[in-house]
Formats: sequence, structure tokens, C-alpha cells
Amino acid sequence: MLLRDKTVVVSGVGAGLGQRVAQAVVRDGGNAVLGARTEAHLAKAADEIDPAGTRVAWRATDIKDAAQCEALAALADERFGGIDAVVHVAAMDGYFGGLADADFETWKTVLDVNLLGTLRMTLACLPGLRGRGGGSVVFIGTQSAVAAPSQVRQAAYASSKGALTSAMYSLARELGPERIRVNTVLPGWMWGPPVQAFVGFTAHTEGVPEDEVLHRLADRMALPELATDGDVAEAAVFLASDRARAITGQSLLVNAGELMR
Repeated sequence: MLLRDKTVVVSGVGAGLGQRVAQAVVRDGGNAVLGARTEAHLAKAADEIDPAGTRVAWRATDIKDAAQCEALAALADERFGGIDAVVHVAAMDGYFGGLADADFETWKTVLDVNLLGTLRMTLACLPGLRGRGGGSVVFIGTQSAVAAPSQVRQAAYASSKGALTSAMYSLARELGPERIRVNTVLPGWMWGPPVQAFVGFTAHTEGVPEDEVLHRLADRMALPELATDGDVAEAAVFLASDRARAITGQSLLVNAGELMR
């Protein structure tokens, strides 16, 4: 098992990618410490992932608040004795638009969540990682940060995630001597709740079947279908594991080959 007896903090656990990551952690022998703003989502996810409650712990956490980040990290230490990895899924991705119609106050919030919030959570987890003699930090970025999609405009989201990837390089160099690795997974169009909603909305707006909209997206891929949130979770779990012990400062596209670089 990739994560046998490892403890992984997962931020942003809802019905999509965050829950897929937590499920994969437990499936592969690890303990999952879940954070998200909504207690109901956390309780539901924890019960589905580990009904016995022996391998999962959770605490409501807003990553804009440093004290709440520290409390989630402390929970990992209290329940499981430390932290071996942290996977950052929490993000604000629902604000759309480009520069011409930008609301820069909202941009500030997007940056506070996606960039600074992720860094706050990382900082809170450092003592737990150091106590284990090292570990892994996995950022969830976006393909949009390196190649803007034509179907939607998410300039604020892409900018915040691009900044996070840039921060990854600095952190990989800074934390490397302590055997703490820092990497980023870059999903493209990822089949899960957000893309399902986009496909449904587009189909309704255009008056066409959902399969037609989905086919347009999949036709852009080298592989014949979109990657799923489960595929992205598998990449994150690999980077969190000791099998990636010599990998740091890297960005891994999980996008069915839509963009190759």
C-alpha cells in the first residue's frame, strides 16, 4: 500500500476531488485528516470514507484563518501523531471573467484563498512534517494557469494558481534540506461535479444533448475521454507517497493529453 500508516491532511473535502483524495488515502493504508468550511460536508465524507472512524478525523477549517489551519494540523498530531503529507484541494474557483470585467476586490479574495490560504495551511503543517523527518506537500493547480481555455474565462483563478505554482519552486528549494518535497498536480478538464455542472448548463443554454457538449471537450484530448477527479486524486496520492521520494519542484499535468509540455 502506497500510504501504509501515513497521515495525510486533505483540505477542501467536499463531494468532488477532495473526497476522492481522502478515499484514496484510506484505501492505500493511510489516515486522512479532513478540512473544509462546511461541517455537514465533512461529517458526510468521513462517514462514507471510514464508517468506523478509526482512520479519519475532521475539523471545520477556513484556510483564510491561520488559527483554523493550525487547529487542523494539531488534530492530525493529536489523533495520529504527526503529518506525513498534505494535499491542498481547497480553492475558490467559482468566479468567472477576464480583465475587462474584473472586480479586483473579488480577485483579492481568490488570491487570499488559493495562494495565501494554501500557504497558511502548509505553514501550519510544517511542524508535523518536520516531526516525521520530512514528507510531501501537494498543491492542486490548474492547466488554466499555463494554457487558458477558450470555453470559459477564469483569469483570477488561473492567476492565483499560477502564483501558487511559482511559490512551489521556492518552497521546494527552501524545504528540500528537511526532506520535505513540494509538487503540483495540474488538472485539465476533470470530470467531476464542477465539469458536470458546466456540461449541463451549456447543454441547457444551447438546447443540445449533454453528450454533444461532452464530446466537444473530449475531442480535444489525445486520449478518448476526460480525466476524472479520481485520476487526479491518484496522481496526488502518488506524489504524497514515498514512491515519489526523489520528486520535488515538479508540475504534473493530468489532462488526458489535451496539453503536452
